[in-house]
Amino acid sequence: MDGPRPPASTRRDLDLLIWDAPNMDMTLSSILGARPSSSDRPRFDAVARWFLAEAGDHEVEGCVFTNVHSGNVSQLRGWVEALRSFGYSVFARPKLNPDDDIDDAMLQHIAERAAAQRLRRVVVASGDGRNFLGPLEDLHRHGVRCVVLSFAEVAGYAQDSPLLEFVDLEDVPGAFQNALGRTRLTNLPPEGGWFRPTRPMRALLDDPHALHPATPQHPSSPAPLPPAHAPQVSAAAAVPVPPVTPAGPLAPSHPVPHPPAHPFTPAAGPGPTGGPRLAEDRGAGVEPVP
Repeated sequence: MDGPRPPASTRRDLDLLIWDAPNMDMTLSSILGARPSSSDRPRFDAVARWFLAEAGDHEVEGCVFTNVHSGNVSQLRGWVEALRSFGYSVFARPKLNPDDDIDDAMLQHIAERAAAQRLRRVVVASGDGRNFLGPLEDLHRHGVRCVVLSFAEVAGYAQDSPLLEFVDLEDVPGAFQNALGRTRLTNLPPEGGWFRPTRPMRALLDDPHALHPATPQHPSSPAPLPPAHAPQVSAAAAVPVPPVTPAGPLAPSHPVPHPPAHPFTPAAGPGPTGGPRLAEDRGAGVEPVP
């Protein structure tokens, strides 16, 4: 992310906010278990006020990046105009192929701002650790404060990194009209709190597969004790072990096969992109962020 820099006297302090709209929309849908309604979506005006609260006298820039489909053009056009009225710039790219994405555009914009101005703080709203972890840690090493704004369920890369700060989007004041109903055991009030059921208890009577469900075991429950005595094997069922005659010093007559390696396969986690995408048409007159 290095490049030619203008003279220091012409570079200005800048706080930059980058919003990865496809990733944030996909993550919110995953948390809710359904496509978010308008009341479930974050309020960008509240996010902007939170962002400005720590900007001081720095210049600020908020940028929203989105892909463009042709399915719900009218809805997206109104969304883009609302963002612009809140002071955000919007970068829209047509989704012509399944692999078309905005990852490179977001990283390029951060690099351009790092070269042209003095970045003081970069806030990235995305759970895409594959795309952002390395570049953000590099920026931190150059003196830039780097904050990831996302959801704790998907932003482990930011919570595990000693160089990055993490803020859960639901902790931003006013970001959501209603609580999302997430099971957040790491953010409990001192006096405790309630988690409401996800369905009525009587629904179990209508579910034939739930008549004898396996009762979940509490993590603190002790493991079952092993049997007191190993089972006895009868003499008739015992298999004699043939003696091994060494062919040389400490060498068996036949090579001893090694046990096969454990077929470990890493679990496939959720992809950093994909899922529901926002849509717009190519001729909407949305100019790229300069």
